[in-house]
Formats: sequence, structure tokens, C-alpha cells
Amino acid sequence: MTTPLPSAQSQDGSGRLTKYIRVRSAPDARFVEFDFAIDDPGLFVELVLPRDAFDTFCAVNRVVTMTREQTEAIDAELDKWRYGEETLMSRNRDQAQ
Repeated sequence: MTTPLPSAQSQDGSGRLTKYIRVRSAPDARFVEFDFAIDDPGLFVELVLPRDAFDTFCAVNRVVTMTREQTEAIDAELDKWRYGEETLMSRNRDQAQ
């Protein structure tokens, strides 16, 4: 079982959950590819929207961009799922780096 990543739940007493984004597409791309998470940055869906719709989506949802620490933790967790630990694939990956 994975440990939830630290979130930044609203401190204003509203009980509103923090909504996170992580943009994965190039800045000048026609469509914005991004990860969207509610409360736990490690539990996200991948979405694609036109630039104008993305801007509206972010404003309406009051999103917060994931921190570098959060994205690094997510990437490390995804690597564990992709390559495993102590497996042939993980050893091959380690040797290639």
C-alpha cells in the first residue's frame, strides 16, 4: 500500500480540498496534457484540454501546481511500479543509467 503524499489542505477553515495540477506538455503545445489530483497529489488522473479550457479549468478549480518534491515522490513511486524492486527489469534499468 502506498503512503499518501503530503497535501496542502486549505488552512482557512473552509474544509476545501486542495486540487493539484502537473503540466506534462510543452508550453507552446496546442493542447495541455496534465495530471489532476484532489487532496493527494499521488492519486491523479491524466487529462488533455485546449489551452483556453485548461486556463478556465485551473481558475474554476483554484488549482495548485505540484511542488518539485511532490513530483519527484510521484515519479519514484511510478518507477517502483514500472520496474519493481529487486527484479530483472530494475537491475537492467540501473545498469543502463
